[in-house]
Amino acid sequence: MTMENNELRKAGLKVTLPRVKILQMLDQADQRHMSAEDVYKSLMEAGEDVGLATVYRVLTQFEAAGLVERHNFDGGHAVFELADSGHHDHMVDVDSGEVIEFCDPEIERRQREIVKEHGFELVDHNLVLYIRKPKKKD
Repeated sequence: MTMENNELRKAGLKVTLPRVKILQMLDQADQRHMSAEDVYKSLMEAGEDVGLATVYRVLTQFEAAGLVERHNFDGGHAVFELADSGHHDHMVDVDSGEVIEFCDPEIERRQREIVKEHGFELVDHNLVLYIRKPKKKD
């Protein structure tokens, strides 16, 4: 039994060929943050016969099952990443669309302090920094 089959079963999803193929694509892709269209194009390039509607449906099922996380970065364009790497934050290059993951213990500590100072308990958070390379000065 493959790792993908185990992951699907643990998430309470029936093992189907499209689900296995999409999970494999997300796991093996060079790009960690992929849109549904990116997944579809990669599947097509690999010769897999999975429709775009199926990709959207499966990614939504994966999100509901906790296998992937959906991010809506600038512009509302949804990208998905496997939910296997623990907490991290993101930087998004506004010019190229590149997504860079990072984790900073000081930022994490400070966020917890701020929440506590306001009399709350931190449940979850999502930090996205929108960045660009500095323009060269003449």
